[in-house]
Amino acid sequence: MFGANFTIFHPTVFILLGIPGLEQYHTCLMYITAVLGNGALILVVLSERALHAPMYVFLSMLAGTDILLSTTTVPKALAIFWFHSGEIAFDACITQMFFIHVAFVAESGILLAMAFDRCVAICTPLRYTTILTPMTIGKLTLAIWGRSIGTISPIIFLLKRLPYCRTNIIPHSYCEHIGVARLACADITINI
Repeated sequence: MFGANFTIFHPTVFILLGIPGLEQYHTCLMYITAVLGNGALILVVLSERALHAPMYVFLSMLAGTDILLSTTTVPKALAIFWFHSGEIAFDACITQMFFIHVAFVAESGILLAMAFDRCVAICTPLRYTTILTPMTIGKLTLAIWGRSIGTISPIIFLLKRLPYCRTNIIPHSYCEHIGVARLACADITINI
């Protein structure tokens, strides 16, 4: 009598492939430009009192989200392209995935807040300053980031519960939800 083998493999390391063949085209110049440009925008909005209007606050929030997204993805991608260092620990992969997806969801919320700001400015210009007060902008900011974290946190917990018994190779230059979920040997329909 032979029993079935139910060995479950939890890889401690995933391997990111990146984009093979494009190593020579990737420099850190784009990353430096993104961080410095967005950082300069945030600094100008914070230092110039005349730019403390809601639209500029939302623009600086968008720049901060861009810095978060760039800092989350680009350093590991450059390590893959330059040093062929494609290994990433499972927990680091989950952390990277969390910040990538939180930044994407926050970006959509910030764009929605910017659209609301412009709608109020166009439709009710006389009530603009009473509708979009600093308190309202603060509440919108908390709602945007709360929505982002609240939307992505369950996805992360769903991925951590999965057993991984297939390959540990992710065909991207960063960890993303479906790329990691497809490596699981359990049913992933709840993750989709």
